Amino acid sequence: MTTLSIPIDKTLERFVDEMISSKKAANKAQVVRNALYKMREDEALKDLIEARADVAQGKVYKGNLRKLADAL
Repeated sequence: MTTLSIPIDKTLERFVDEMISSKKAANKAQVVRNALYKMREDEALKDLIEARADVAQGKVYKGNLRKLADAL
């Protein structure tokens, strides 16, 4: 596991402290990990929504994937 050291402003520091005092996280590291997990989940959801929109608009490749890959 890697350790990061990041500067944060006072408002974020208070938020981190609130998350710990309200038992929503055990420590500062867990607050940051939870935030990163949430960001990763949000990105995956955004990608899924975009992919669904592409399919709905017909922006998809159809056919033999090997032939399509060779053509690209």
